[in-house]
Amino acid sequence: MQSILLVEDDLSISEMVISYLSKEGFTIVHARDGEEALRLFSEQKYALVLLDLMLPYLNGMDFLKIIREQSRVPVLIISAKDGEVDKALGLGFGADDYIAKPFSLIELTARVKSAIRRATEYSDSGSSSSPRSNIITVQDMTMDIDNIRLSKKGREIHLTAKEWSILKLLFTYPKKIFTKEQIYRSVWGDEYYGDENIINVHMSRLREKIEDNPSSPQYIKTVWGIGYKLGDFQ
Repeated sequence: MQSILLVEDDLSISEMVISYLSKEGFTIVHARDGEEALRLFSEQKYALVLLDLMLPYLNGMDFLKIIREQSRVPVLIISAKDGEVDKALGLGFGADDYIAKPFSLIELTARVKSAIRRATEYSDSGSSSSPRSNIITVQDMTMDIDNIRLSKKGREIHLTAKEWSILKLLFTYPKKIFTKEQIYRSVWGDEYYGDENIINVHMSRLREKIEDNPSSPQYIKTVWGIGYKLGDFQ
């Protein structure tokens, strides 16, 4: 059974989430504050962390920054703070997804399973012992699919699992325009609930990492009213 660390100080929400996810086959370890969460995180490995932002003693954002220094475990933020600033801040610090309170337990479960599945695929694809590398080159950027490495002008660029999957999708189909729904279905492996801010934040972070000038992107182009595509390179 896969273990999930639930970091949530609201007991009514915690009991509801624990009951539902336990029936889905997960083992839930519950922390009511950030300091307890750090202790529990150090004691065992987890398939995913469900993290509230407003916590006693150590807030969720500080907890996230600390664990990101040592782990790539998928983190799904659950919080009543639904502003775009909080979303951008949370995802910018390394969260994989965001769901606002109140939320549907069905939607929460779908996002949990999707995040774990994507993290597993990301890890497995990087563990191949094959000496052959599947390489995609676009301008001065090189994507090594088999070894999960991205470099630009010889400099390695570190991406999160979601950022890698988005860029791989665009690199694999360089002429195709993808709607936000298509990107979400492909990368998150889940139904699209219309929360385009999640995709917008990931795109913004990805552009900051790969573009010379993120405000005038050349690799990831916005097709207004439709979605995104890879830049046109001769």
